[in-house]
Amino acid sequence: MYGDVNVKVEDGNLGRSSSTGTGTQIKIGISNVESKAPILISGTMNAKKIKEKVGNTPLADACIDAVEWGASSIYCIPVKAGTAGTIGEITEDKKGYGTFAVKGSPNNAYDIVVEVMDAGECNEGSFRYSLDGGNTYTEEMTIPITGEAELETTGLSVKFTDAEGGDSFKEGDSFSFSTTSPAMSNESVISAVESLINSPLVFEFAHIVGVSAKALWASLCTLANDFLTKYKRPLYFVCEARGKKADETLEEYVNAMLEERKGINNIYIQVVCSNSRYQRMDGRVQVINNAGIVTGLYSAAKESQSIGEVKSFPISEAKMQELLPEGIEDYIETLDKAKFVTIRKYIGKEDYYVTSANMMSPEGSDYAYAEDVRVSNRLVRAVRAEALNELQVEIDPGDIETSITNIQEQLNTPVEDAIRDKIISSGSVAIDTENLNILVDESLDIRVTYVPMGHVREMNITFAVENPYTQS
Repeated sequence: MYGDVNVKVEDGNLGRSSSTGTGTQIKIGISNVESKAPILISGTMNAKKIKEKVGNTPLADACIDAVEWGASSIYCIPVKAGTAGTIGEITEDKKGYGTFAVKGSPNNAYDIVVEVMDAGECNEGSFRYSLDGGNTYTEEMTIPITGEAELETTGLSVKFTDAEGGDSFKEGDSFSFSTTSPAMSNESVISAVESLINSPLVFEFAHIVGVSAKALWASLCTLANDFLTKYKRPLYFVCEARGKKADETLEEYVNAMLEERKGINNIYIQVVCSNSRYQRMDGRVQVINNAGIVTGLYSAAKESQSIGEVKSFPISEAKMQELLPEGIEDYIETLDKAKFVTIRKYIGKEDYYVTSANMMSPEGSDYAYAEDVRVSNRLVRAVRAEALNELQVEIDPGDIETSITNIQEQLNTPVEDAIRDKIISSGSVAIDTENLNILVDESLDIRVTYVPMGHVREMNITFAVENPYTQS
């Protein structure tokens, strides 16, 4: 018999109506760095070091955000771009007569400003540049004699060309343009996920960095189920929904997101539909999808703890400067009900907070939130590991009770650990002995049940005036 410890997660038992977690994660994203093995990013690395490891790329940005908010270990799988990034039109504000051009293939989405600091021709004048729309700048540097300058780590270079009559570049001349990020193909994402099947790494979830849509989410639903049942490696996926298009109204955008969500019903898929203007830990101010922040918070929270817990996980408005698109606050409740992950403000609080760590679960699921899935996955991993130790063990048909009790005690150890760590309220392991025919079947039917920790999702407070002189 080709035996194994098989697992199944049962849903619907709660009858719901319509210690610190490891938080070790995989990030799959665009990078110009090639690596045959996952690249480890630790929580002690600064932004510069992270960029050195995985390039000035969307993958690096997602790691930077996650590390800032609590991630301690991130394994990065760099993926080559399926679609190249684009360079937008150059806007000039100048008095000089020289010309300016840009070429290359951008590694990321940038809002680039090139500013002349000292007037002059090539090899005389100087310039600096910004990748975040002028919020932060490089050090000043001389315009090269050739006029060609590489914008380090971006995949781009610029070309200054002198005017024939002189007066080429004046102090204060500026040239601005934006780029779009390269994108992964769905096939490359799936291939990267499948590379984890036989990986020795232990991780909780995989963050798919960059915008994705319904077709990929549906594929990830299938993969998540396979990882649990076929490969015995429970995980969940965190994906990023797109932002609003320039030609869309807010209502059109939200309706499009609701349409994307239809047909996706899986407890192992989470989609962050939240964007903001955000100051990263290296000082850059950029428009981001907030999934990097969300994935960082999972490392700061124990498995059963909601990252929406107000007293524990505020997101400072000094960092998150505004939610985008403008006016999205009026639609956050709608997106939350559709089980997207959003970020909100509460009246009377200055900071921002995760609304709920929703999973794209079916109605009535016992695993509606990430904290539910994280607890379940922890138990699945830990109990299965204990069960593997008991695989092929001898059972004495003349004293089955003693043999089964020994196995049951071993399997109950991780359940007791979870109770001690306040991950669950109570739990137990039961082995079916009534229908056991060990000499014929050579298998055990085991059931693990537990009571999860509860969460306060809403409060109803009544205020009333009392007259102390009224006789009862």
